[in-house]
Amino acid sequence: MDPETTHYLTCKDYTVSNKIFDLLYHEALDMLETFPQPKIEELSGYYESDDYISHTDSKKSGTEKLYQFVKKIALGSKLKLINSFKTTDKNLLDVGCGTGDFLLTCKNNGWKVTGVEPNPKAKISAENKLRVESDSKIYSEINHLKNEAKFDVITLWHVLEHVPNLDIYISTLKLLLKPNGVLIIAVPNFKSYDANYYKQFWAAFDVPRHLWHFSKKSIQGLFAKQEMSVIKILPMVFDSFYVSLLSEKYKNGKSNFLKAFYIGLISNIKAMGTKEYSSLIYLIKNT
Repeated sequence: MDPETTHYLTCKDYTVSNKIFDLLYHEALDMLETFPQPKIEELSGYYESDDYISHTDSKKSGTEKLYQFVKKIALGSKLKLINSFKTTDKNLLDVGCGTGDFLLTCKNNGWKVTGVEPNPKAKISAENKLRVESDSKIYSEINHLKNEAKFDVITLWHVLEHVPNLDIYISTLKLLLKPNGVLIIAVPNFKSYDANYYKQFWAAFDVPRHLWHFSKKSIQGLFAKQEMSVIKILPMVFDSFYVSLLSEKYKNGKSNFLKAFYIGLISNIKAMGTKEYSSLIYLIKNT
């Protein structure tokens, strides 16, 4: 083990395998790493579950209904954010587009959209929603796109934590972004109150699907290596409630809406001072 790496927590995969994983703390970047990390060819197996909500439009359970309700609200906020940027051609790439709701929202509001989604079922769902045409294509891998700067905005909504080769992936994003374009990265924040409260039961650790766990310092450091800088950080206030609901289930074996709402609320209140919200959105540009 690297001398600057220490053990942080031991967590369980509650979604698929029930296997145990360690979280290792890298002091230099202020970042956690899931250990051991599954081999790349094994990763897809950890997503094969009906409980993995971002790959389905299901509204059967209470948690799924809540997720879909919050997602609908979030779509409006995301659209408002990207519409605030001055762009030339309104070319958008959404990496990890899931079932395509964000892409469809953007397309219906004048954006030329492209998506990346490795999950076959979610990809088919996205293609069906978009009625894929020549200017609206969904790729299964980001390296299937030509490495040329052609996107005004690239979004990764809770995706970067899933990426095996971080530095290579970030360099690819840089190549795909126009010189004056904006990269939007949303990731969980292990420095938040709800993360510290639930500890090994915190649902946003989501091992081993989440390979990395970021702080503000780690995001700034990783992108600085690619000569990119964080120009603004925004909160995702709904995440603390949803993550707390799942965390309650992992910790106590059942969903406790009132307790989850209370912890999510306290987390947001404390974050008003610390700025350490459950999830954060980073706006990033080339330096």
